[in-house]
Amino acid sequence: MVIKELLDIVEEALKMPFTYFMNPTKRIYVLYIFTTVLLAYYVYKRSKITGSFWSFLVPKKIWLSESTRVDAFLFFFNSFIKIIVIAPFLIIGLRLAFYTNEYLNRIFGFFEGDLSKTTLIITYTISLTLLNDLASFIVHYLQHKIPFLWEFHKIHHSATSLNPLTQYRIHPLELIMNNLKSIIIFGFVAGVFDYLSVDKMDKLTFIGVNVFSLVFLTFGANLRHSHIKLTYFNFLEYIFISPYQHQIHHSDQEEFFDKNMGSKLAVWDWLFGTLVRSNQIEKVTYGLGLNQDKEYTSFWNNLFNPFIKIFNKTVALFYIKK
Repeated sequence: MVIKELLDIVEEALKMPFTYFMNPTKRIYVLYIFTTVLLAYYVYKRSKITGSFWSFLVPKKIWLSESTRVDAFLFFFNSFIKIIVIAPFLIIGLRLAFYTNEYLNRIFGFFEGDLSKTTLIITYTISLTLLNDLASFIVHYLQHKIPFLWEFHKIHHSATSLNPLTQYRIHPLELIMNNLKSIIIFGFVAGVFDYLSVDKMDKLTFIGVNVFSLVFLTFGANLRHSHIKLTYFNFLEYIFISPYQHQIHHSDQEEFFDKNMGSKLAVWDWLFGTLVRSNQIEKVTYGLGLNQDKEYTSFWNNLFNPFIKIFNKTVALFYIKK
């Protein structure tokens, strides 16, 4: 029985990455890939690049690189983490929403307002987007500033070439941390709006993809991790992070490591002084820098290096204190 359950988990984990192509909440959903190609064609024509569009869109030196192979390995490996560890998080989120609703009922009593379903859905979507984006910025900021967290986040930055799968090049511990952040925000916001809706909103409404995510995923999200330089109008890059702004964040120049840390919105970077706009840097090369890139050239290095480095630093600190 145990063997059968293990085989079921393996089968489910192996199938999961392929379901992303048919899942509108995932970046590599087929519709978003289609719009990505259209946007890439716009950049291709605007840039007057010589050579075929296909060689511009899918250059062999990127898609056949060791960095891309590591992206793919982590993409599939993290499917096991999602099945075993993260799948139950949705239940935690729904329970958190339930207890938030119950707490509000106990403190303020039954909500007697009469908000329309349209008003509730719009305000819920805006609230969830803003709070989740702010939380993502804060967590991302801490991952860059706290040495312990940086060792794990460094895996994402160790990519020396970018492609849409680099989005999933995340250490399993960071994956768990990011999902916990999202589920806490979801549970809190869904609980508040469940209280305000007085059962007008179906629970599935809280879970589905919202219009802001749809726009974000449709208009260039996949190009954030790519070689294709899609920029926005200068004034717009104070509000929304363009694909090229995120590519700047992946620069192997250390001064850009902790710049442009916003997820969808650039306003947090603008407010906290970490914003760099596209017109401020002409060309970007990716990775951690030559001295460190060679330490993250394999799947196993990316998986175990954080633990090894943290252990070595802890031992060194212990001997210094002695």
